Amino acid sequence: MAHDHQDLLNGLLTDLWIGGAALPASDGGRFDVSDPATGEVVASVANGTVDDARSAVEAAAAAAGAWAGTAPRARAEILRRAFELMTSRSELLAHLISLENGKALPDARGEVAYAAEFFRWYSEEAVRITGSVSTAPSGANRIVVLHQPVGICVLVTPWNFPAAMATRKIGPALAAGCTVILKPASDTPLTALAMAQILAEAGVPAGVVNVLPARRSGAVVSAMLEDPRVRKLSFTGSTEVGRLLLKEAADHVVNSSMELGGNAPFLVFADADLDAALDGAMIAKMRNAGEACTAANRFYVEAGVADEFGRRLAGRMAALAVGPGCDDGVQVGPLVNLEAVEKVDSLVRAALDRGATALLGGARADRAGYYYDPTVLIGVAADSPILDEEIFGPVAPIVTFADEDEAVRMANASEYGLVAYIYTQDLARGLRLSERLESGMIGLNRGLVSDPAAPFGGVKQSGIGREGGHEGVLDYTESKYVAVQW
Repeated sequence: MAHDHQDLLNGLLTDLWIGGAALPASDGGRFDVSDPATGEVVASVANGTVDDARSAVEAAAAAAGAWAGTAPRARAEILRRAFELMTSRSELLAHLISLENGKALPDARGEVAYAAEFFRWYSEEAVRITGSVSTAPSGANRIVVLHQPVGICVLVTPWNFPAAMATRKIGPALAAGCTVILKPASDTPLTALAMAQILAEAGVPAGVVNVLPARRSGAVVSAMLEDPRVRKLSFTGSTEVGRLLLKEAADHVVNSSMELGGNAPFLVFADADLDAALDGAMIAKMRNAGEACTAANRFYVEAGVADEFGRRLAGRMAALAVGPGCDDGVQVGPLVNLEAVEKVDSLVRAALDRGATALLGGARADRAGYYYDPTVLIGVAADSPILDEEIFGPVAPIVTFADEDEAVRMANASEYGLVAYIYTQDLARGLRLSERLESGMIGLNRGLVSDPAAPFGGVKQSGIGREGGHEGVLDYTESKYVAVQW
């Protein structure tokens, strides 16, 4: 396996990418990247400093004018080439994601296809950033509205989708004419650096995309936000870190997009097609081994079908092959690190202590690496932390409900509101609940909602702004109004 890793890492960028060049950290520092399947170090990358962060802003500023002035079609063609390059290298990228993130290869392949699609979608959106002309109600003048690039963007991405969270920000930013500095999660910097290489090969000019891996995330991001030329912060990650970044952005009045935590309820009514609901539950819960902000976190099942649903879900989850993500046939890889395993374990134990029963699993996997056994819990008490916190692991807690109002009340009893899933064959009920649930996205009889052509984002403490769709590119523009008469 080590030999395979070496083949995979040959020719891969492991330095900072600033101003179109691979550079060591200013102090020469590096940090290790580990394989979650074994805990072994597989590579080391440059550990960006505050000085490097300032250099990255300098590079982005130097490239900004020319890139903003580049024809939309030329920007579109570069993004289209990036899509084609990612697609042609999809197998290599999938193995790289699996190596540093741990996810099973089928999930990693799915992520690469999804990630590449943001480059294709925004290559098409780049030429459709249209303004408007209207007559002022008084008739005195025309109202001309232009959409101009917001400016230099700092993009901070998480470890759970290292390719897709990067392309979901870089694609619209480049389409709008912005230059960017990507600060990837320190657990998964290799995929982000591979993206830098692909974008450079696709024709992105030097300085337009800069990638700054760093363990000292707070100091590095702060240094960039302090520069008045930085006009946009886009962050995907925990609500806890998002709150801190919003406070910092407020000091400099930086335009902010936040895609934060989730606590997705998955509602199953007695009239649901149970086979379809189980298919959806497996996707919504087990994609990426549950390490997704869109993962079904709490299952609310109508009392009449709860026993059957729990039993059949446990049967399906028990059949999944657990092992190193890169191995053929594996469906559930390790979690990203030891801390992730310990968090999942503590949430499950707290639920069991409060009277829940494990139909499946309920303990850490007895093997090397960062594994947690697929787990289904029933009889989960309402005050269990597992219903309030993001699990980020392969655990499905099931709670029963009596009627629609109780289901809505329990589903909405969270500070989060990213996505909710509803299974019912009554369309009127499904649409009524879609309106009543406090979520930015709804999967109605669907276990997967993410789509580059749709606006992705949440309400309440799940975030601000939308990524994907046409809204996604407008988030990287400022509207300028010109009053004119002719």
